[in-house]
Amino acid sequence: MMNQLRRTFLKSTGAAGTVAVAIAAGLLRPGQVLAAEWNKVAFDATTTADAMKGMNVAGAAESKDILIKAPDIAENGAVVPVEVTSKIPGTTSIMILVEKNQNPLIAEFEFSNGAEGFVSTRIKMASTSHVKVVVKAGGKAYTTSKEVKVTIGGCGG
Repeated sequence: MMNQLRRTFLKSTGAAGTVAVAIAAGLLRPGQVLAAEWNKVAFDATTTADAMKGMNVAGAAESKDILIKAPDIAENGAVVPVEVTSKIPGTTSIMILVEKNQNPLIAEFEFSNGAEGFVSTRIKMASTSHVKVVVKAGGKAYTTSKEVKVTIGGCGG
């Protein structure tokens, strides 16, 4: 039994070591391991309009079928809890943007096989701003937003 555990441990550390060597040699970047399809244009955008353009959702229609649960006043902008529920049938992705952040696109979540359009996360907010949510469903884009007041800055403040 002990010998089997030792072998399993050595195999695991060997695989981790191989990945570490590949990263050190420049053959593999850490971002490539964690994000297979990174939309650099959208995540590097400095305005909400540019981020939405980069995500191909620039003409998103307003929808009351998207619910944002976030505090009206966030005491600390470094950790703002946000829940998003999409009641739009066939939801395939949910994007969260914060209009006044240096890079407004915070996250994109993809859904498949009829998964429920629900996300619960914590985000950073530089200052009081609108939290904008964009949902893709049935080949169309929908949006809604909610203002969150921040009393202590979260992005470097």
